[in-house]
Formats: sequence, structure tokens, C-alpha cells
Amino acid sequence: MNLTYTSREQVEVYRFSWPVAIGVPLLALFLQAFVPVHVYFFRAFDLPLLVTIFFGISRRNPITGLSTGAAIGIFQDALSHQPIGLFGIAKTCIGYLASSIGVKLDVDNPGSRFLMTYAFYIVHQMICYALRGMMGESPAWHWGHDLGLALANSLLAVVLFAGLDRFKQRT
Repeated sequence: MNLTYTSREQVEVYRFSWPVAIGVPLLALFLQAFVPVHVYFFRAFDLPLLVTIFFGISRRNPITGLSTGAAIGIFQDALSHQPIGLFGIAKTCIGYLASSIGVKLDVDNPGSRFLMTYAFYIVHQMICYALRGMMGESPAWHWGHDLGLALANSLLAVVLFAGLDRFKQRT
């Protein structure tokens, strides 16, 4: 039985054109800020988080994932009623983790994308709750609700990532 190992240099790393790299996060932020006002169930989805995860696992560069997550998070903070920096810090961590894990796992498989998004959503919520606790708030953790939201976001991620795969360009 032959075992082959893929070196770090042989893992496919993708890049995106500037219009896609800027337009997709801006579209996600716009939809997240304005659609839930009119379509209530849309509040369940965190499109900026899903975009952060997608770009992180596709680019597979921790520095790029970190900066993408930070930019998306800060802009989301500016458009929401949350304290500035809350989503910035949480999405920075998720962008770094997604790009770091993207090197180690098969991230093109829908099953692994589902599981990664599920875990990243829970980690994102844990970071947000911890930060709110450090700010003096006493947030209540609703496990059942958050696990259901993680499931909904993971299912959306599988579909969204398949659509965004069309914009990938090999480096």
C-alpha cells in the first residue's frame, strides 16, 4: 500500500480578482445590514462570517485570512448596533483559523465545509459572548438556539461556497 503525502507547497491555493475580493464581502455586508429589516428569517444567517470562512479556506494564507476577517468584521461592526471591534475581533480569529485549517484539510468537500462552518460558527459565538462578558455585559448563552443557527448557516455555506467556487483562480 502506497501512502502519499501532499506537501504544503502542493496544496492548491486560490486567488480572486479584485472585483470579487471586494464585491462579495461588500454584498454580504449590505445584505446582512439591510435585508433582515424586511425579511425576518434572514437574521438567522451571518453572511459576513460565511464569506470570511470561504475566503480563508480558499486562499489558505493565515495573514490574508486574518486581514480579510478583520476588515469584514470592522465593517460589520460599523453597520450594526454592536460595539465597534466585537465582530472585528471575532472574524479576525475565524479568518485566521479558517485559513490555517484550510492548509491541513480537504476544504473542497461539501461535508468538510459543512462541519468546518458548523464549528466556526460555534467558535465565533463563543468569542462574541466572551467579549461581551469582558465589556461588562452579562450575555445569556442559548445553546439550542445557537446550535440551530449553526446548522442553518452550515447548510447555507455548502450552497454558497459551491456558487463562490466559480470565482476561484489558481495561483
